[in-house]
Amino acid sequence: MEKGKINTLQYDPGLCNRCGMCSIVCPHRVFASGEKSALLVDRDSCMECGACQLNCATGAIRVDSNVGCASAMMKAALKWRKSSAPCCA
Repeated sequence: MEKGKINTLQYDPGLCNRCGMCSIVCPHRVFASGEKSALLVDRDSCMECGACQLNCATGAIRVDSNVGCASAMMKAALKWRKSSAPCCA
């Protein structure tokens, strides 16, 4: 992992077609509209949910959505749900 890089987000502006979907779907405003391509404005706020990658038709964005903050939150929620579920026996 590169020094200063705290997540798996990778962005290739050369592949961007400026559709704007990354900035629309990102819950933490990691991307913004730019003149020639989307701008990666706040990489450190990326929670690695994968929404940007799923909505990028050109493959300009890659992120491992099985790690990071989003994954930890989902695993914690599922664990809590399982442990607090009423007994069906």
